[in-house]
Amino acid sequence: MTRILGLDPGARRVGVALSDPTGTIASPHSVIDQRSVKLTGAVRALCEEHDVERIVVGLPTGLSGVEGPSAKAARTVGTSVAEATGLPVEYQDERFTTVTAEAALLEGGVRREKRRDVRDKVAAAVILQTYLDRKDLSGDRTSDSDSD
Repeated sequence: MTRILGLDPGARRVGVALSDPTGTIASPHSVIDQRSVKLTGAVRALCEEHDVERIVVGLPTGLSGVEGPSAKAARTVGTSVAEATGLPVEYQDERFTTVTAEAALLEGGVRREKRRDVRDKVAAAVILQTYLDRKDLSGDRTSDSDSD
């Protein structure tokens, strides 16, 4: 079985999450700081290390579903990582994921300084979990395909 990588792209930081090998549960993994690391190289290395079969990129849309400049930037990230890894990329609506992540961290009693450090990877996990749940409900289990 292989994993799915989730990305929450931001202007400077990109949150990263990974699914379990069954494609059921998403977990926060890391944050890539684009000021110090090339995003495509870091994502390619993660995909190779964790046997990733596809990538899910959070797509920020407005409340009406309209895509603005942030969505265009997310699609650019998706195109770049697809070219760098050769893996399929899908997009998942990410409305309210940062708010959901922040609320979960507050509820868990995480201090303000620590929340800033983990918020992006928790948001990536929320995006990826939403994608996994949607795939499960539709019966389209990408991770149930035959293994090599």
